[in-house]
This record gives sequence, C-alpha cells and structure tokens, in this order.
Amino acid sequence: MIFSNNYDNETVVGLIASAIRRDISFGELSPDKRLKIEELRTRYGGSSHSLREALTRLSTQGLVEANAQRGFRVSSATEEDLKDIIQLRWEIEKLGLEWSLKKGDVKWQGKIIASSHELSRAQESVMASPIDSALEWDEANRMFHINLMSASGSPRLIATHTQLYDQSRRFILRALREQQLNFTSISNNQKRLVDAILVNDIETAKKCLQQDIEGNLAYSIQST
Repeated sequence: MIFSNNYDNETVVGLIASAIRRDISFGELSPDKRLKIEELRTRYGGSSHSLREALTRLSTQGLVEANAQRGFRVSSATEEDLKDIIQLRWEIEKLGLEWSLKKGDVKWQGKIIASSHELSRAQESVMASPIDSALEWDEANRMFHINLMSASGSPRLIATHTQLYDQSRRFILRALREQQLNFTSISNNQKRLVDAILVNDIETAKKCLQQDIEGNLAYSIQST
C-alpha cells in the first residue's frame, strides 16, 4: 500500500507504521528480515525520513530491531521470545484484572459483556472465513483484553499491555492461519471468565484469563 504525499508527515509515519505492523503480524515480513529503506519505499511509499521514523516507532514497540551499523530488521520470533511474551502478558493482565475487579462498577461489567459479545461474533466469522475475518477477530480479541483492565485506573499498565499484545499478534495469527486454534474451548473459557467477573470471583477469573492467553498462543510454542 503506497501512501500519498498529501498527508502531513506525522500522519504518513502513523499510516506506514500501521501497515508495517500489520505485515509483520501476518507474516508477510518474516522474523529477522532486513528492512531496506528503498524496498520499503517501493512497497509503502513515503520518504526515507518518514520510513525511518515509522521503523523507529515500531522498534519501541518491540516489533523491529534497530542497529546503528546494520539498519533495521524485523524482530525475532523464537520459542523463547514467545514464552517471554506469554509470561509478561499474564503478569500484566492479571494485575490489571485484579485492580479492575476491585475498582470496577456496573458500567465496567457492562463493557465486559458487550466486548465479549463482539468477540463471540468475530469468532463465528473467523471460523467461517479465517482470512477475510482475521483483522476483525484480532481487533475484537485485543479490545476484550483491554476492557478487562480498563477499570484498573492505570493508563501505563494498559499501554504496556498494548505493546505486548502487538508482539504476540504474529504468533496468534500464525496459529489462526494454520487452523490450530480451538475456538470451542476458547469460547467456553471466555464465558467462564465473564461469569467469574460478574460475581467477583477473582481466583476463577485469573485462572480463566491465564488459560485464555495461553490458549491463543500454545500452538505457536509447539510449532516454533
């Protein structure tokens, strides 16, 4: 996708970063691939400066690695990388869920129910058409997890989760592409998670949350 020069620089940088993030997530830019500026200009458009800014932005999110001598490359995606991401996501989301359960009100519970319904619909769509509905499902899944922590009162915690989710995306989407996600099991566990939240059962909610994070990513560990 090539972006027009009619946009201001900040907008162009954001659009390019979003497009590269998507291509990394979907495996179109493979792990450890060198990212050459001229090749990227042909693929995405923009100036050399805007591309470097976009890649620098992605490097702060852990999706791209920058080296003063060797330029930019897609970050690695090894089994150890994935295990580290899963562990950190679990610790961050567990803390966010605990805080939300302590501070959350009926409005927050309603948000959880609504995002759960959105995710259920997206899961039905992606089961019927994995390629066409992948982005819809991925976004619904991301928002469900953000909403679990949304009553925590900590924007920094949510920002950290967003970065970790972006890093886990390519593993989740690979499992989706290879039809290795057990959506029946995932859906049943998510329902138990929501039910536990509604009765403020913290221990059950945390157990279900851990199973949800690992359920989306476990296949990737086996096949990395």
